[in-house]
Amino acid sequence: MAGAISMAYQNSSSSPDWLNKGDNAWQMTSATLVGLQSMPGLVILYGSIVKKKWAINSAFMALYAFAAVWICWVVWAYNMSFGDRLLPFWGKARPALGQNFLVARSELTATAMHYRDGSLEADMLKPLYPAATMVYFQCMFASITVIILAGSLLGRMNIKAWMAFVPLWITFSYTVCAFSLWGGGFLFQWGVIDYSGGYVIHLSSGIAGLTAAYWVGPRSASDRERFPPNNILLVLAGAGLLWLGWTGFNGGDPYSANIDSSMAVLNTHICASTSLLVWTILDVFFFGKPSVIGAVQGMITGLVCITPGAGLVQGWAAIVMGILSGSIPWYTMMVLHKKWSFMQRIDDTLGVFHTHAVAGFLGGATTGLFAEPILCSLFLSIPNSKGAFYGGVGGSQFGKQIAGALFVTAWNIVITSVICVIISLILPLRIADQQLLIGDDAVHGEEAYAIWAEGELNDITHHNESTHSGVSVGVTQNV
Repeated sequence: MAGAISMAYQNSSSSPDWLNKGDNAWQMTSATLVGLQSMPGLVILYGSIVKKKWAINSAFMALYAFAAVWICWVVWAYNMSFGDRLLPFWGKARPALGQNFLVARSELTATAMHYRDGSLEADMLKPLYPAATMVYFQCMFASITVIILAGSLLGRMNIKAWMAFVPLWITFSYTVCAFSLWGGGFLFQWGVIDYSGGYVIHLSSGIAGLTAAYWVGPRSASDRERFPPNNILLVLAGAGLLWLGWTGFNGGDPYSANIDSSMAVLNTHICASTSLLVWTILDVFFFGKPSVIGAVQGMITGLVCITPGAGLVQGWAAIVMGILSGSIPWYTMMVLHKKWSFMQRIDDTLGVFHTHAVAGFLGGATTGLFAEPILCSLFLSIPNSKGAFYGGVGGSQFGKQIAGALFVTAWNIVITSVICVIISLILPLRIADQQLLIGDDAVHGEEAYAIWAEGELNDITHHNESTHSGVSVGVTQNV
C-alpha cells in the first residue's frame, strides 16, 4: 500500500511539468479566503446589521446566492466570462465540468493581444495550475458580487423573485463585465485596468443594487424610519472576515504567489486602515461620537477603493486612496444622499451605492493616476502601462479608466432594469405589505432570536429616549 501511495504522488500525470505547486496552493487558499468573505462573512454581517425581524431573510439571501452562483458558474457562466470569444464583450457559454478541461493547464484564451497587423503582442494568460483552480477562484468572485448587490435590497425583496434574479443577473450582467475587463474582451484589449474587481465586482454591484432597489421599491415606512442593527458585535465578526478575506481577494489576482501579490496584500490593509480612520474622524467631528457601523463602512470603502490597483500603486498612493475613500463616500452617503431628492426616493438599504459604486469608481479613477510603471510591468501584459501621475502615455490611462466605468455603469443599469421588469411580469418583486410588518416569521416561518419574544425591547433607545441624541450615525440608520 505504501508503495502504491508513493507512486501516486510521483505520477507525472498528477504533477505535470507546468504545475507550480506553490502557485496552486496560494490560488486555492486565496479562493477560500474570498469564499469566507461571503460564507459566512456577509451572511453574518447581513443577518446582524439589519432589524431583528429581517435577520433570517437577509442572511438567507446571501446563503442562497452563494449556492446558486456555483451551479450557474460551472454549467455555463465561467466560460462566458473567461472562455473563447463570442462577442467583443462576451465569451461562449459551455460547461466547465469535464475532466479533460479541468485537469489541463488553465488558459484564458481570449487574453492574447495582437498588434494591428495581426502579429502577437502578448500571449494569453496561462497560470501554472489547472483550470479547476481558476474555476474555483473566479466562482468566489462571482458569488460575492451578487451577494454585495443584495445589500441594497434587504428588508423587502420577495425571496422567490430573488431566487430568479440571481442566475439571470450572473448570466447577463456579471459575465459581460468579467469578460470585457478580465477575460480578454474589448476593455481588456484597450488597456482598462481593473486589478481585482473595482469595476467588475464593486461598481457593478453598487450600480445594479441601486437600480434593482428602484424597481423593487422601498421597505415599509416604519423600517425606513427606524432600522437598528440587531447585533453590532456580530456585525464586527462579519466585517472581520470581510477584511482579512480581502488578503485573498487582492492577493490572488496576479494568479501567482509572486512579489506583486505581496504588494497587493500590503496595500490592501494600508488603504483599508486609512479609510476606516478617516471615516471615524469625520463621524467624531460632525456627530460628536465615533460609530462602529460607520467604522465598518469606512473599512469597506477603503478595501473597495484599493481593489482596482492593489498591486499597481505604491504605499504612499494607498494612503492617499484611503484618505479619499474615507471621505468622498462619507460625503455622498451622509450629506449628498440627504440633499438629493432622487436618491431619497430609492431605498438602498445598506448604502451599497456609496460603499461600492462610489468607492469602486474612485479606485478605478485613482488607479489611472497612480499606477506605477514597474509594478504594472509585473502584472499587466500591456507594455508601457502607467498612470497619469508618471507622465507620457499615462495621461491616456485616466481617460480609459473613466470610459471603462461608464460602460460598466450603463450596462448594469440597462440589464438590471430589464431583468427586474421581466421577473415582475411573473412574480411580485416586493414582499406584500402585511408580510413586511411581520418579517422573517411571515416569509420563512422562522425567527433569528426565538428566545426573545420581541428582541427590540432590549434596544437602549426604547428605554432611555431622553438621552438619545436623535443623530443617526451609520448607514443602516441614515439611508
